Amino acid sequence: VLKTGAAYLPIDPAVPAARLAFLISDALPSVAVTTAELAGRLGAFDGPVVIGSAGENGSATRLPDPDADSIAYLIYTSGTTGMPKGVAVAHRNVARQFGVRLAGLPADPVWTQCHSYAFDFSVWEIWAALLHGGRLVIVPEAVTASQDEFQRLLVAEHVNVLTQTPSAAGALVPDALAPLALLLGGEACPAELVDRWTACGHTVINAYGPTETTVYAAVTEPLTAGAASVPIGTPVPGTALFVLDGWLRPVPTGVVGELYVAGAGVSIGYAG
Repeated sequence: VLKTGAAYLPIDPAVPAARLAFLISDALPSVAVTTAELAGRLGAFDGPVVIGSAGENGSATRLPDPDADSIAYLIYTSGTTGMPKGVAVAHRNVARQFGVRLAGLPADPVWTQCHSYAFDFSVWEIWAALLHGGRLVIVPEAVTASQDEFQRLLVAEHVNVLTQTPSAAGALVPDALAPLALLLGGEACPAELVDRWTACGHTVINAYGPTETTVYAAVTEPLTAGAASVPIGTPVPGTALFVLDGWLRPVPTGVVGELYVAGAGVSIGYAG
């Protein structure tokens, strides 16, 4: 999809029919790519459907490079604060965010890809690995759903970079794993989790950012045990964070405000 200059819209097969129909009607995709088993769920889509096993028609000429400012993907918000919105992220946003290796990672990284494509954690997993020559282990959903099977896969595949939400990482047994870099995000991280993983020799890094800011806007240095709370980190290069009041004025230190994100990671906007 990306090589053709098109944008991809990931739809998790687990979504209810109403959500699937909404995504199709709101994003108005031109082509659907799916499997034979799932094609029947696309009744609301009236465009061409490409089945995954179909033979490719290879172009005899090299495709032009996509425009850096064109949309790479649309990932929809959950809709917990209203109507779901499709976040349009450009090629430039992704290349900038993952074109520089994150500090604290192994020299020869082996990543897992264990999150739904409809969750932008997957963007981090895929491109932070492949853009730097790392190995990417695609984890079947049946394995991610089983703590024991997932841990056995991490050991067997020599995974040394693992992306997880704090709640998912909390279900794993860190002392059963070889030292790895644990990258956390998606929700607030309890200090106890950092203590438990660092005590077993793992590197723990926490990140923060909504889908609108290309996966993450702030990231920590490797964390150490004993902190009362876990920070969200400092802004990544080319990004700035501001805590402002209702009149967009900076609030004094210690005063509650709204967190604003500025910079090159902020995406194009919402579809439509």
